[in-house]
Amino acid sequence: MIIVMRSEVTPDGPEVTHLRRVAANHASLTTEVRHMQGAERTLTEIHLLGNTAAVPTETFEGLPGVERVVRIKERYRAIGRHAGKAVSPGFDYRGVSFTQDSFHLFAGLCAVDSRESVEATFQALQAVGVTTTRAGAYKPRTSPYDFQGLGQDCLPYVFELAGKYGIKVVAMEVLKPQHLDEIRAALTATGNPTGVMVQIGTRNAQNFELLKEVGQQQDFPVLYKRGMGITLEESLNACEYIAASGNHRIVFALRGVKSNLGDPHRNLVDFAHVPVIRRMTRLPVCIDPSHSVGKKSVDPDGITDVHHVTAQGVIAGANMVLVDVHPFPEKALCDGPQALTLPELAPFVEDVRLVRQAWEQRKKRFSA
Repeated sequence: MIIVMRSEVTPDGPEVTHLRRVAANHASLTTEVRHMQGAERTLTEIHLLGNTAAVPTETFEGLPGVERVVRIKERYRAIGRHAGKAVSPGFDYRGVSFTQDSFHLFAGLCAVDSRESVEATFQALQAVGVTTTRAGAYKPRTSPYDFQGLGQDCLPYVFELAGKYGIKVVAMEVLKPQHLDEIRAALTATGNPTGVMVQIGTRNAQNFELLKEVGQQQDFPVLYKRGMGITLEESLNACEYIAASGNHRIVFALRGVKSNLGDPHRNLVDFAHVPVIRRMTRLPVCIDPSHSVGKKSVDPDGITDVHHVTAQGVIAGANMVLVDVHPFPEKALCDGPQALTLPELAPFVEDVRLVRQAWEQRKKRFSA
């Protein structure tokens, strides 16, 4: 059971103290106070843990400061929407708002391979008005002989150039807790010119110790990618580890799932789950068309599959798009065939804006 307090109630306020005393009358219950500084409101929740089935909601609904009482419908209680009754506050980071109503394009390098590639990409993003990007420093690869990323060596110039070209947030995968420390150190050394959204890649989707680590830190929001070979339910419960550890600033990403049924694409595109995630959780939803499709095949109308699946996700209500861009895809050390070129960036941005406008019109029509 989750008890949502009114916006003005603070975690150490008398209303919370009184409510916890009332809960203590039930020997089977323990309480956990959660406080979230969201994009849309400040949220204090009291989570009642234990056997709450026999506890009537009326016990708490009339208490001072209580806005609503929510019975838990899913095992992922912290990120769950629970039949639409839980509040979805979103979050702000580096002046960028992430909610289920916001929209951001994170276009950039799947893997950083040189300073020149980073600067050319960031300069192109600035030219089209995009202030969020991706830049991989640590890259898990299927083969131990493939390029594994430049690691911490590239972090200083990635962050310096982000500041130079007005990039507010860089999405960057981490593979172990040490990478969090390296990112912190590089940001501090460069004067914190930008922000980082740490990414949990699909290969670490059930690395529970890593999930706890990124959940316990409060410096960076987290982009969690659905596991490529596990069920959606399993991915949501794994994502819950982050929120349960204390970090509620999470975006849930769909990136396709492993299945031979996905051929000729790299993965079976799962973007029909965008509204499902929005319905089942409080989290903003991201799509990754590049890793879903894996190449830029062109249809008879001259539209690439990357454009098509991006549009499918955006028209379904995606709040964020993670897409690969590279100045010279033929020279890229990782995932070159799926990357947009710099001349292709501006038309892609315009296409995404067009589809997002269509989504806004659809939403307005159905909510009227």
